[in-house]
Amino acid sequence: MMRSILSALACSTFTLANLAAESTLNLKLPTENQYLFSKTPEKFYMYTFRNFEGVDSHPWTAGKYGYVRTLRRTPEGVIATKFHEGIDIRPIKRDRYSRPMDIVSSIADGKVVYTNKVAGNSNYGHYVVVEHNWGSGPFYSLYAHLQSITCSTGSIVSAGSPLGKMGYTGAGITRERSHLHLELGVMANKNFAEWHKAYFSSKNHHGNFSGLNMNGLNVSELFLRHKNNPRISLTSFISKIPTYFKVTVPRRRELDLAQRYTWIKQGDHSVMTPAWEISFASSGFPLAISTSNRAVLRPTVTYVLPTQSNHKYHTKGILSGTGKQATLTSLGKRFISLMTSSFLD
Repeated sequence: MMRSILSALACSTFTLANLAAESTLNLKLPTENQYLFSKTPEKFYMYTFRNFEGVDSHPWTAGKYGYVRTLRRTPEGVIATKFHEGIDIRPIKRDRYSRPMDIVSSIADGKVVYTNKVAGNSNYGHYVVVEHNWGSGPFYSLYAHLQSITCSTGSIVSAGSPLGKMGYTGAGITRERSHLHLELGVMANKNFAEWHKAYFSSKNHHGNFSGLNMNGLNVSELFLRHKNNPRISLTSFISKIPTYFKVTVPRRRELDLAQRYTWIKQGDHSVMTPAWEISFASSGFPLAISTSNRAVLRPTVTYVLPTQSNHKYHTKGILSGTGKQATLTSLGKRFISLMTSSFLD
């Protein structure tokens, strides 16, 4: 009993020490568009074209983060089923040819770790990735659909440092819908190249900085909370994200995620158990990794938030099933492989 109490205290002290070490975010919006903080957010987000049941519309809300695209009628009513990993920010300035003129800048202090200068190599078009470390492990901001890139890999940047110019490069982006696609998230696996090789025949042009290897947060909500509380930490922000599902996996190694993001650990990971239980948001963002005494032979869904419609509409296709029942789809198994490094076995 005393040993368990001491282990728990040690774990709590470690977590508190990590939180105390976190620095302030000092966030800054990446363009001159500040309407996110106004009563007219429709001037901040870029709309998409939608046709639902024969009715055309241009919803600005589809430029937000989350399940905001591809409407479907379900037992729960009409819901959006396609997930948008980041936010789309409208241009403030255009030239006489309607091309955007906005300069795109880093949202915080960091280091440029990747630039994609070949637009055709990604649906993101020209994009830049900046690594930030606020004391809770590396987080990555991604700036996509740029017309041009003005920074270099390895450059140290501050909040507001120019990275490039807004454009409309990338799949399906028109001049009319020119925008900056912004993401902020974590890296899923440092061995992404091996995972990509195991599951895809196409070339991995981007190393670890492929969008497939990033799990994004609701960055606009973070900006809003940061506006109200400049001392907010990322770990406190993440702690408020609800769990949608949990997957228990055989324990073969310390997970790459837990090595990079110590805040994700729950319980005493030094205690040997047969499995890990990983908690996820509906987006697939990893929220917690706990030890588990449940013996499983393969990744198994051990909790899901009950819904009336198919879980695939609420999990980017990772799960299938309804109500309290869910199983991993083939895409879900591939996703869990990335999150757990099982492809290295």
